[in-house]
Amino acid sequence: MRLKRHLPKCGQRGGRWESHRRVINGILFRQRTRVPWRDLPARFGKWKTAYERHRRWSADGMWDRIFQAVLADADATGCIHWSMVSVDSTSCRAHQNAAGARKKPPRVPGRRTPRQHRPDEGLGPSRGGLTCKIHLLGEGGCRPLAFLITPGQWGDAPQLVPVMERVRVARPDGGRPRTRPDHLGGDKAYSSRRNRRYLRRRQIKHTMPEPKNQRANRQRRGSRGGRPTGFDTTIYKRRNEVERTINALKNSRAVATRYDKRAYIFHGTVTVAAIRLWLRSLSE
Repeated sequence: MRLKRHLPKCGQRGGRWESHRRVINGILFRQRTRVPWRDLPARFGKWKTAYERHRRWSADGMWDRIFQAVLADADATGCIHWSMVSVDSTSCRAHQNAAGARKKPPRVPGRRTPRQHRPDEGLGPSRGGLTCKIHLLGEGGCRPLAFLITPGQWGDAPQLVPVMERVRVARPDGGRPRTRPDHLGGDKAYSSRRNRRYLRRRQIKHTMPEPKNQRANRQRRGSRGGRPTGFDTTIYKRRNEVERTINALKNSRAVATRYDKRAYIFHGTVTVAAIRLWLRSLSE
């Protein structure tokens, strides 16, 4: 019922969108069990209908809009814990079926290229083969606020600013959307002068340990190296919340192992898993 008012209307002329409930249940079943689309049980209807609707909604941003609407509802009821937000990343092993996407950019009706499309398809080489990485921003209640898909070999520090820019929770009274948490926690992989300067400019308090090489470089420069970074061990203990968020997100087997060839489709799969986490917590 929470999703019904955010979905396209059913029963329109031409027979489009005959039913949403059965198709969405099929999408959730595949996302939880990572079963191939062709092996969806018959009770969910034709497998191609579920796949095409998931692909189309991933391409035109429908899943993203639903996710933002769910976040707005949660913020209106005070369910988002803005006091402490943590950032972390996780690698997802890509199945062999995820490789081999066409080099030509995909197209969708009404748009030249889908939303969240990446020319590299979010895949990169690693020791174990192809992987992709999810950079996640989780709030204090162990639920995702924003995420970003990149190739597996990309570093964490350069992705802090892009993932922070994706935080945009609408307000029920129509004012400016909220984009800043009260406090941000991260491990030493996110410690850099650029990231700390960005957070200070936006007046976001942060707790990140300083690596030994950065500390030695700052001390070597003397007064030009700047002041020592503050660090609170008690606040840093709450960074486990984003790790628990990642564990909950990876309970969806289609997220833990990537099977989607296109990056925008895998982004839609992760978004569906995030929506499911929020709906489950709001119904409790």
